[in-house]
Amino acid sequence: MWLTDSIKEFFRKADVLLLVLIVAASLFGVVLIYSATRWMGAAGARFVPIQLVAIVLGVAVYFVMSFVDVELFTERSWKWMLFFNVCIILMLLTPFGVGKEQTGNNSWLAFPFLPMNIQPAEVAKIFFVLLLAFQCRKLQDWGISRFTSVVQLAGHSLFMAALIAVVSGDFGMVLVYLGLFVIIAWTAGVKKRWFLLALVLESLRSSLSGYVPGYIQGRFTVVIDHITGNPDTYVEQTQGRGWQQTRSILAIGSGGLFGQGYLQGTQTQSASEEALPARHTDEIFAVCGEEFGMVGCILVILLLTAIILRCVWVARRANSPMAAYVAMGYAAMLLLQTVINIGMCLYVFPVVGLTLPFFSSGGSSIITLYACMGIVSGIKMRSLPSWLRDRSQL
Repeated sequence: MWLTDSIKEFFRKADVLLLVLIVAASLFGVVLIYSATRWMGAAGARFVPIQLVAIVLGVAVYFVMSFVDVELFTERSWKWMLFFNVCIILMLLTPFGVGKEQTGNNSWLAFPFLPMNIQPAEVAKIFFVLLLAFQCRKLQDWGISRFTSVVQLAGHSLFMAALIAVVSGDFGMVLVYLGLFVIIAWTAGVKKRWFLLALVLESLRSSLSGYVPGYIQGRFTVVIDHITGNPDTYVEQTQGRGWQQTRSILAIGSGGLFGQGYLQGTQTQSASEEALPARHTDEIFAVCGEEFGMVGCILVILLLTAIILRCVWVARRANSPMAAYVAMGYAAMLLLQTVINIGMCLYVFPVVGLTLPFFSSGGSSIITLYACMGIVSGIKMRSLPSWLRDRSQL
C-alpha cells in the first residue's frame, strides 16, 4: 500500500518529464558505448551491461531522492556531509585508489566487491552543491556580499578544490568545483565586484609566480597553437600533445551531415586504441559525430540543453532560495561538464578528463547524475503554486 501510494504521488507531483529526458539521453549513450567498445572484443562486452544496470539503479535512486526534503536533510546532516566529502576524497590515498597508470591522475576507487570503479569527486559533488547552497542561504541573513561571508564561501570551495587537486591531480574536476562555486554564489546574490577582484588577483598571482604544472601548460599551449594556426602544433602532436583532440575532430568532421552509419565509423571501429583514444568516455561525442553526423551531435546537444533548462525551470519555481540554489547548482554542473567535454572534442579546450553527462561510460557517474536529478525532482514536488511564488527571491 505504501509503495503504491508513493508511486502514485511520484507520477502526480515529481518531475516525470526530467526523468524521461535523462533516460532518453542515457539510452542514446548506451547505443554509442556499444559502438565505441566493439573493437575491444570480449573485454569491451562488460561496458554496456554495467551501464544498463547503472541506469536501472539510477532510476530507483531518482525515485527515492524525489521524496527527500533536501533542506531538512541538509540542516540536520551538513556536518556529516562535509565529513563524508573529505573522507571519500582521502580514500584515494589508500590501496583502493587506482587510475594513475591509465589516466595520469589518481581519481578512482576500486573495490573487489563492486563491478565498477567509483570516482569520489563525482559522488562528493552531490553534497558539495547542497552544502554550498545551504551556506549561501545561512549567510544571506548576515549579508552574503560582506567580506566575511565571501571568505567563508570561497574558503569552503577552495578547500575542496585544493583537496581534489592535491590528492587526485584531477584538474578537470577542480574546474567544475570552482565553476559551481562561481555560479551558485552569483545566483545567491554575491556582488560582481568580488568576482572581478578574484579575477584580478588570480591574474596577478599567475603572472608573478609563473607556476603552472608543465603537463597542464602543455595542454593549454597546444590548443592555443591549434586555434591560431601556429606551426608548433605539428611538433606538439608528434610529441603526443593534442593527439586525442586531433583524432576527435577528424572523426567528427568525417561524419558529415548524417554520419558514416551506426557501427561503421572508421576510427570508432578501428582495432587500434590510438585511432580514437577514450572513445567510450571522454570522446563519446566524437563517436556520435562520426557515425551519426551533425544531426546526431545536434540531438545530443538538444537533449542536454533540455535537461539543463528543465533544472533552471524548477529553480525558478522552488519554494525557497536554498532549493533554487540547489537546482541551479546541478544545472551548472551539467552545463560546465557539457561545454568542457564538447570543447575538448572540438579542439577548443584542453583535455582535462571530463566525461559527457549521461552519455559517457561510467556506472558511478550515471548513478550520481540520477541522484542529483532526483533531488531536482524533489524540489519540483515541493514547489509553490504560481499565485504564491515570489520571483524576486531568485
